Amino acid sequence: MGTFRILVATDAWAPQVNGVVRTLEALAAEAPSHETEIVFLTPDGFPSIAMPSYPDIRLAYPRSAGIAERIESSRPHAIHIATEGPIGLAVRRYCIRNSLPFTTCYHTRYPEYIAARWPIPLSTSYAVLRRFHNASRGTMVATAALGNELKARGFNQVMPWQRGINVAAFASGRAGLFKHLPGPVFLCVARVAVEKNIEAFLKLDLPGSKIVVGDGPARESLQKAFPDVHFLGFRSGQDLYDAYASADAFVFPSLTDTYGLVVLEALAAGLPVAAFPVAGPRDILLGSGCGILDQDLGRAALAALAIPRERCRSFAAKHTLAASTASFIDNVKQAQAAGKRTRTVSDLAATELLPWP
Repeated sequence: MGTFRILVATDAWAPQVNGVVRTLEALAAEAPSHETEIVFLTPDGFPSIAMPSYPDIRLAYPRSAGIAERIESSRPHAIHIATEGPIGLAVRRYCIRNSLPFTTCYHTRYPEYIAARWPIPLSTSYAVLRRFHNASRGTMVATAALGNELKARGFNQVMPWQRGINVAAFASGRAGLFKHLPGPVFLCVARVAVEKNIEAFLKLDLPGSKIVVGDGPARESLQKAFPDVHFLGFRSGQDLYDAYASADAFVFPSLTDTYGLVVLEALAAGLPVAAFPVAGPRDILLGSGCGILDQDLGRAALAALAIPRERCRSFAAKHTLAASTASFIDNVKQAQAAGKRTRTVSDLAATELLPWP
């Protein structure tokens, strides 16, 4: 049958560091084991502008001819749109104009993120996203709870996508990185931005030490406001694995994440988790015995210290990257089979497209 090639269009890409980028990079690395190749259409090579309130993130401004050229030169068997930004919009337009089925993914709660910065009603933002995703053959979500929420908001053809991580890598951490600090050590790994609710963690009255791994627009102000907290900045690879392995509990303060891959990463390192009882951590942790969900985050953090690390490792071992990749590919193929496809990408020419406005 040969290799099945999926083109993934994404506005989120290196040098950005976030869950979407890490998920897509891991997906591409694992896909060849499933006789699949993932190729990316990213902002690279397009003119861009700084994203409002996130100057370190660039938003591409692609032309339709450039989008068409990249898609057609990739000759994909299927197209998946990972984000709702300019790249995602341009590829969505290409697919609709040329009667090509595609899938999307709901990675991020943009309505809540936008509402935290500007006075834009959630209903308005969800209406825009609903229109974007309902043109697809399937919108992938990380949890059943999120899927039910989106269905209630009028999203059609929601598809579950099981998430996973490189369990062996995150289990390979070496303890002792924080042995010079008073214990217990409470760790938070996140983008340091307002929507991650990190300040809720920083304000907790906890014994020992609090550590934040990650960077972002709020880091400077939070470091000044909480000088007793250790901000380590961005960490990756073995440095990140060691940070997880060296802590005593992981605190996840976000109220808006659709999933929270860092929760799985922490568990794989044997780190029990404390979180608010909200979608994302609730979907991962409920009934696992590996975390404490409580509206009192400080109480949850202290209670998490009693959870055996081996229990956390055993639970995380079920959430493999191989299973996640297989779930994604199955969704794409299912959507392709359901689509009434009359032409293939290779049949199309950029000249058929209307100019980008």
